[in-house]
Amino acid sequence: MRFASYVEALNWLESHVDYERLAPNRQPVPTLEPVRATLAQFADPHGDYRAIHVTGTNGKGSTTTMISGLLRATGLRVGMFTSPDLHEVNERIAVNGTPIDDPSFIAVLERLSDVETVTGITLTRFELLTVAALLHFSDEGVDVAVVEVGMGGTWDSTNVIDSDVAVLTNVDLDHTAVLGTTIGAIASDKVGIFRADGVAVVATVNAIVVEIAQRKADELGATLWLLGRDFVLEENELALGGRAITLRTPYDFYEEILVSLHGIHQGFNAAAAIVAAEAFLGRALGHEVVAPTLAKAEMPGRMEIVARNPLIVVDGAHNPAGVRALVATLDGAFDVRGERRCVLGMLGGRVLDDMIAPLVGASFSEFHCCAPRSPRAVPVAELAAALRQQGAVAFEHPNAKAALAHARERSTDDDLIVATGSLYLVAEVRGEVLHVASRHAS
Repeated sequence: MRFASYVEALNWLESHVDYERLAPNRQPVPTLEPVRATLAQFADPHGDYRAIHVTGTNGKGSTTTMISGLLRATGLRVGMFTSPDLHEVNERIAVNGTPIDDPSFIAVLERLSDVETVTGITLTRFELLTVAALLHFSDEGVDVAVVEVGMGGTWDSTNVIDSDVAVLTNVDLDHTAVLGTTIGAIASDKVGIFRADGVAVVATVNAIVVEIAQRKADELGATLWLLGRDFVLEENELALGGRAITLRTPYDFYEEILVSLHGIHQGFNAAAAIVAAEAFLGRALGHEVVAPTLAKAEMPGRMEIVARNPLIVVDGAHNPAGVRALVATLDGAFDVRGERRCVLGMLGGRVLDDMIAPLVGASFSEFHCCAPRSPRAVPVAELAAALRQQGAVAFEHPNAKAALAHARERSTDDDLIVATGSLYLVAEVRGEVLHVASRHAS
């Protein structure tokens, strides 16, 4: 099929089942065979380069981005696949930090539509994007692809790759309807990305997770590098503009490295990124690579300052663990003399009280509630009622633009506005403040 425009190609993509927007579910017998069969039609392009695979409940996007930056700094050509996107789907597929351009995006979707027609195999939207990324990386001749898992690990469509290094950032309760209702069940799914003869980097000291990771590594014959044993984050301190970390890896010692991302969790993500890159290279990165790369690290939509006077911060915390990390970061990362206000919108599938309780305890003077642009959005009246039930002041708004405008009207230059609860909401607020138009299908 030939597409006349970017919009036509995007509409074809959007015609496929999208479990990111709908409530995710798992087939009774999950399988990766449709993705493998589709890739086989292109002569398995993911075999043309090496790979690093990243999973975890939170932090996998930041870790993937930092790994990619570190490897680029060594001179490698690096493909990166991440999700979700904020303003356009092109963001998900990048080579050396540059998102796929429209002509290339159209061309790869045309090839996928042709294969779908010939084989009769219909993939989901995320599966199509996975194949598109792996095919584009082959076309672009990358040396390595750094691939972020969409959800879980074992049955995620990205798990068709044979990675040299697998990274597990952390495990918490999220997507429990699909992955399981316990830390152990979720961890067991995530360690499914480990590979025989590969290196598995585990950046959590949770005893349940460590035990499951060790068992999986032993079963496969993989090398396991554990936080606190094989690499040690000796310092992870608040610093001007981010965090200052001191890290001992199997290859080197890095002292007082500035990480230009906010939150204690970003210190752990940076440690995982350094160790994963070194595991891939089989050598130290060196201070001359690590220091300048992490000093300019950026992660749009994650504890990102998008405006000042008043200070506006957007953060895509979308599960209880992410919200707790956000709250922990607020009490040191930003010098705010005035009041705190929160623009809040959430998706269903989580226990609402678990999401809002940390926020209510974080000294926000008021909440400006709205429903993100998603069929899974929690109705604004329900969200506001839950906040009021916990003693908070909550306003209801028809959309994110109105919620942000009202929060700004009530703020002085010394105040802080935090927009959080969903990356869909973050994208709307970020786009409004920075004047970035959405290119998503309407």
